[in-house]
Amino acid sequence: MALALRYTLDLQLFAGEKTEKATPKKKQDARKKGQVAKSNDVSAALVLLSSFFALLMFGGYYKQHLVDLFKDFFLNRLTFDVTSQSVMTMFGNLAVQVALMLAPIFGVVMVVGILANYIQVGFLLTGESLKPKFSKIDPIKGFKNIFSMRSVIELLKSIFKLLVIFVVVYITLSGSRDEISKLGNVSVEAAFNYTAKLAVDLGIKIGAALLLLAFADYMYQRYSHAKSLRMSKQDIKDEYKKMEGDPLIKGKIRERQRRMALQRMMQEIPKADVIITNPTHFAVALKYDGSEMEAPQVIAKGQDYVALRIKEIAKEHGIITMENKPLARALFQRTEIGDSIPADLFQAVAEVLAYVYKLKGKVR
Repeated sequence: MALALRYTLDLQLFAGEKTEKATPKKKQDARKKGQVAKSNDVSAALVLLSSFFALLMFGGYYKQHLVDLFKDFFLNRLTFDVTSQSVMTMFGNLAVQVALMLAPIFGVVMVVGILANYIQVGFLLTGESLKPKFSKIDPIKGFKNIFSMRSVIELLKSIFKLLVIFVVVYITLSGSRDEISKLGNVSVEAAFNYTAKLAVDLGIKIGAALLLLAFADYMYQRYSHAKSLRMSKQDIKDEYKKMEGDPLIKGKIRERQRRMALQRMMQEIPKADVIITNPTHFAVALKYDGSEMEAPQVIAKGQDYVALRIKEIAKEHGIITMENKPLARALFQRTEIGDSIPADLFQAVAEVLAYVYKLKGKVR
């Protein structure tokens, strides 16, 4: 008894363990709530990398706009009359120039940010995550989140990213020590060009390194997300019941439907012209109305207990019952209720009906 109880408890515990992969429905429900596998590091790394590539591509554009901006200021703005109107006009023009200068890089960053999210999660528009939840301001839960394993992992990730950035910066700058030491002996324009080139080169290297780390983080996020969605065997059974319905209830519904169909069939038997039997295993009720039907129709059929009940109802209503084993078996196996008889059985059924009509004529 104790062993059986222990075995039952072990089965219950095993059924409660979340060892199964999430079902498509569970994944879809989580997606509707905004719970998807996504790494913010991927977006950040791609935005950083694309920003420096944009600077590299539009370097001449930015240089020309900066020169024009300072040229306009030194040539035209130092001697103009300072009034509230002139100052507002100057700052308005300055804002337009700065906006035009930053537009390319902002456009690139926006497009890359959208693509980075789309690549990870596809098209997803949900307001579920924006709904206010009091559990988010629970101090106890917040304290647990601060010292959770996830927080520790995020801290280690941040430290590792800083370490990678430090290594990239150190290697890049140490390799450029000779050029940096000579900047004091070159022109301002040359120094500016070299510094800009070094900054862009450094930014691209840092972005590439962070992108590699972001890919690893994305794979971890996918694993973590899949693990959080795992289900127990009992969860899968419960989900199936919700989707398909309780098997017990469905069984009762089918049983009731069978009873109703059987009852309707029994109500049609008094309209039959003849009952063909096997004599005990099968019973098929036929009806023929030459003005409405092209061929005789099966209005009821059954075997064993149902066949016996069909014959009883036929007897109660004076319906003629005829024994024909091959014909009864063929009609039962090859037709359904409401079907016309097969063409190859016309002759046999016609002989039966002719005999029945002859008997009815004798009775009358």
